[in-house]
Amino acid sequence: MTTLVFGHKAPDTDSTGSPIIWAWYLNEIKGTQAKPVLLGRPNTEAAFVVNRWGFETPEIISGVTADDTCVVVDTNNPAELPEAINDANVVQIIDHHLLVGGLKTRGPIDITIRPLACTATIMYDLMGDNAAKMPDNIKGAMLSCILSDTLAFRSPTTTDADRALAEKLAGELGINITDYASEMFEAKSDVSAFSDAELLRMDSKEYTVGDTKFRVSVLETTAPKIVLDRKASLMESMTTVAAEDAVDQVLLFVVDILNEEATMLVPNELTKTVAEKSFGATVEGDAVVLPGVMSRKKQIIPNLAV
Repeated sequence: MTTLVFGHKAPDTDSTGSPIIWAWYLNEIKGTQAKPVLLGRPNTEAAFVVNRWGFETPEIISGVTADDTCVVVDTNNPAELPEAINDANVVQIIDHHLLVGGLKTRGPIDITIRPLACTATIMYDLMGDNAAKMPDNIKGAMLSCILSDTLAFRSPTTTDADRALAEKLAGELGINITDYASEMFEAKSDVSAFSDAELLRMDSKEYTVGDTKFRVSVLETTAPKIVLDRKASLMESMTTVAAEDAVDQVLLFVVDILNEEATMLVPNELTKTVAEKSFGATVEGDAVVLPGVMSRKKQIIPNLAV
C-alpha cells in the first residue's frame, strides 16, 4: 500500500515541496512506501522550484477513496482537501495553520501543528538526526519552501527557527539567499499564462465571517503592476468565481513583496466594508493600499470583519 502525501487544493511552494520532502523521508528513512501528489496545478513559483531541483512534477489527483492511506501536510482544513477525505485513512497531519476542525479519522493519528512560518521547518525538526541524510535536492526543496512562506524573511510569520534553518541549508548548498529568493519571486510574478479565474483561485482559502463566506485570494509578486493592470477584468471575474465556488465574495489582495504592502481590490460595497472594518482603511475608488500587510494567515484572516 502506497501512502499518498499531499497538501491543499491550491498548491504553492510549501504545498508542493513539503509532500516531496516527506515522501522522501517516509521512503528512505522510515521504509514506508510513499508518493507525493498534488490536488491541483502548482503555481509558477512551485513549478520553478520543482524544475530547479530536478524533481518530476507530482501527479495531480482528483480525489481520494476509502482505500487510500494519506498524510496531509500544510493544511488541516477539510475545505482545502478532497471531498472524500474523511473516508480515506489519514494517518498523519503536519501543519502550521490554525486548527479548523472537521476531519474525522479511523483511529488515533500523529498530528503536529506548530506556530512556524513553514511546514518544511516542522518536518526538519521531526526528522531529528535523520535530517542530516537529506540529499541536496531535498535540502533545496526545504529551503525553497521556507523562503516562499516567509517571503525571504519579510513576512511577520517568520520565526527564528525558520530563518536559522534557511541560512543553514543555504550554506550547505552554497546558495546566496537574496539571489535565489529573487529567482523564485520572479517566477511567482510571471502570471501571464493564467486566466483571471485561475489567478483568483491560485493561492486562495475559504473563510467564513459570521454568515458571510469568503474566498480569500492572495497574489504575492515583485511586479504588482502586471496584476493590477488586469484590475477591471479581475473584478468582473470575482463575481463569476464567487458564484461558481458557492461563496458570497472573493477578496483579492495583491501583495507587493518588495514594498511590503498589499493592494486590495474593492469592486462593491461589501468589499469596501470589509476593507474599512478589517484594516481601518479609507476607501476611495476600486482599490486600497494596505501598508505592511503581507500575511494572509497572520494579518488578513484574523482581522476580517463585515
